[in-house]
Amino acid sequence: MFDTILVPLDGSQMADCVLPHVAAIAGPFNAEVTLLRVLEKNQTVPSAQLFDLLNWQINKTKSALYLEKIKAFFQEIGIRTQAFVLEGLVAEGITEYAHQQGVKLIVLSSHGRNGLTQWGISSITQKIILIAQTSLLIVRAHQYGAYADKLSTAPFYKHILVPLDGSQRAENVLPVITQLAQFHKSQVHLVHVVKTPEMARQMPLAPEDVELANRVVERNREEAEYYLEHLKLRSYLKDIDVRTHLITSENATVALHQLEEQEQIDIVIFNAHGYSGNHQWPYGGMVNHFILYGRASLLIVQDLPFRQEPISPELSIYKNTDY
Repeated sequence: MFDTILVPLDGSQMADCVLPHVAAIAGPFNAEVTLLRVLEKNQTVPSAQLFDLLNWQINKTKSALYLEKIKAFFQEIGIRTQAFVLEGLVAEGITEYAHQQGVKLIVLSSHGRNGLTQWGISSITQKIILIAQTSLLIVRAHQYGAYADKLSTAPFYKHILVPLDGSQRAENVLPVITQLAQFHKSQVHLVHVVKTPEMARQMPLAPEDVELANRVVERNREEAEYYLEHLKLRSYLKDIDVRTHLITSENATVALHQLEEQEQIDIVIFNAHGYSGNHQWPYGGMVNHFILYGRASLLIVQDLPFRQEPISPELSIYKNTDY
């Protein structure tokens, strides 16, 4: 499923926080990794163009050497890797390259060289998320640390959280879950949240309204319990450590965030859309919330069909560092 992985890097330690995750994903999927650095030229006055050209050549060389070093680490652990430096607008260059090459997964750091901000993701990351047409892995930069000049495909994701709403569309993630969990010997947490119905009212609920709400919740819990128990029995999950969680809450999003913290989740995996998802938007409402406010790494499996778009003539590959 994820046989090609694109890894945009900007040379910062925060961006490099994705590297252990790339190894953790590339291993079970036997993927080829493409390391990408997009350099954006500064607009300068004519008198400064010569100096700017010199700096430009220096930056190109530094970027190529930087990617070569990381490529060597991946190749040491048996992961096929290539590296490119591009010229163009950063977010647009990354997504256009992904579209052109038919990349299956883009791995992004929530923040890069400009540092952490009060926002859940940086502006560049946000742009890529909004216009990318492929699956995404978002790694939280606040968890970053040096990768000690080495990488490993050893088990990495101990606890995987998988929110499901009972729809076949949401189950689109299960082949990914199975492959990751088998490789990393993970404990998979399948969770369904039964939402307390919102009753129209201008005053405290009457007893019959409370009874009606309770009946709806109980009926939904019965269906959800049946669904989760039969999901565990599916043949492809039989050798995986699966825990199910059935939660009743007025706010499904809050309940999922609380479970994420309680179970010390390493990665949350969503399908891009669930039962109520609309194809007009790249992600459903719950996924959008986790993009902005999640604490663990977030893997989004895109279920919308790929739409090939023309590549801007301003985007050019001027250095191939795959020797």
